Order: sequence, then C-alpha cells, then structure tokens
Amino acid sequence: MIVIAGGTGFLGRALATALVADRRQVTVLTRKPPSGTPVSASVSHVEWHPEDGGGAWTKVIDGAEAVINLAGESIASGRWTARRKAQLVDSRLQATRSLAGAVAAATSPPPVFVSASAIGYYGDRSDEVLREASAPGSDFLASLCVQWEREAMRANSSRTRVALVRTGIVLDPTGGALAKMLPPFKMFVGGPLGSGRQYMAWIHLTDWVRLVRWTIGSDRASGPINATAPEPVTNREFSTALGAALHRPSLLPAPAFALRVLLGEMAGPLLLASQRVIPARAQELGFEFSYRRLQPALQALFAG
Repeated sequence: MIVIAGGTGFLGRALATALVADRRQVTVLTRKPPSGTPVSASVSHVEWHPEDGGGAWTKVIDGAEAVINLAGESIASGRWTARRKAQLVDSRLQATRSLAGAVAAATSPPPVFVSASAIGYYGDRSDEVLREASAPGSDFLASLCVQWEREAMRANSSRTRVALVRTGIVLDPTGGALAKMLPPFKMFVGGPLGSGRQYMAWIHLTDWVRLVRWTIGSDRASGPINATAPEPVTNREFSTALGAALHRPSLLPAPAFALRVLLGEMAGPLLLASQRVIPARAQELGFEFSYRRLQPALQALFAG
C-alpha cells in the first residue's frame, strides 16, 4: 500500500491513477474524504489534520510500501500577502513535519519517503546550469523550499530512504501552470513574459509521474532529484512552441512591470525568474525521459 498526502490535487490524482494501473493499493490522506461509494476499490481516503500532530491517520503509515508527500497550499492561487506567505509556509512545514514524525515513529516504517519540493529552491540564476548540488537562492520561495526539505529529511534513517523531488513546470492542459497559460493563446493574445530570456525548466506530466514511480522503486534515488526535462528552454522559446502547438501566434509580450503590478511579489519567482535546471541525478541513475524536448511534448499534449 502506498500513502499519498495531497493526493487530491493535480499531481496527486495523476500519480494515484498510475499507481492503481500498476495494481497498487493507494491510501490518500485528505482533510475532506469524499462521501458515498468509493470510485475505485484500489483507492481509499483517510482524514488527516497534520497541524494536530497525530491521529488515526498515522496507522496507515506503519507498514506502508512508500509515503508520498505532495501536501501544501497552491503557490499560485493568490497574491503573496504576509498572511498568504504564512499559509504557504505553514501548510508545507506542518504536513511534512507530521509525516516525517509518523514515519520515524512507525514500528515498520516505509522504506521510502518521497517528499515534494520545487525548483524554486534555486532562485533566479540567469543562464547558470543548475544541478541538484547547486546552492539555494535567497528569495521567499527558495527559503521555503530549504525549510520544506529540511523537515522531510527528519524521516531519513537506516530504514527509510528520503527523496526530495524538486518539480519544475509540469505540462498538462488539464491543470497546473499550462492550464493557466492557454486562455491568452487561444484568444490570440499569447506571447513571452517579460524579456522572454529567462529559462523555464519543464516536464511532461507523464514523465513526472514516471519519475516519481521510478524514485519509489530505485534504491539509489535519494536526496534531491530534479523533476525536469533534460532540455530547459527560454520563455520566448516556450511561447513560440506553445503557439505553434495551438496554431496560434505568440507575438504579444507581457511586460515585466505589468506582471509585477498585477501579481505583486509572486511575479518574480513564478514568471520572471530564470532557472536553467537539468535532471542530473535522475540521468546519472539511468532514468529515461519519454519527452526530452519541448516541441514533441507539446505536440503530444495537443495532438488531435
């Protein structure tokens, strides 16, 4: 049985579906378990409130094959006011601290704890090639990722391997960043953001799911693992490729100052920061990407 905290979100749903297809039993930890008849006999939901520091949910951790931590408030769902930033931090640190504590306290702890992180760890780094060993950045999102990963590593022991999956921009039209990018392009007003020179580290949803499944099963996959395709692109290149995949122009740039006025502080780390991240660790350990280049990835997403 594999436990997923945050399994009702965009990534969690895709991962749970793939694990069920692998004939795995999945338990999703959620604040609001669905009522009524379960959609699948292979997926169960258990109520949890990580801020309480324990509860009946800890029983499913004991003896689990793996625990996957995807819990946390959406980074891009509102302006970064002081209150919102506190929510972003607390939702990640509380959940990760509770899960790591339950793993460490288990009589039969899971052999692997896969905890989410993000390439925001690296901050804004121009055209520097960023690998897992690269130093963290210094902005809010980088600081959050450093704290987040530190909490996850509390579960590390001789009996539990901890992997920190630093996720880039996950591409799928049904959710995540790409879903928010589509409306302007479909209305013929899409284009690069800011200068367009900033690097974007992306990954196809299929490869993200495959990478997490591979991480669960690979004994050498531990510590930071960049979940990004091997060939990051500039924002201008991304806009051109997306426009071509949608048969739309990509000519109208969104000025950096306008994005900062509209979105505030979050515009920098989420839209204007340059992060030329490569998946050095995954490639070193032999993971093979289905979509290494952006154009084929977008064509696969929008084919037909």
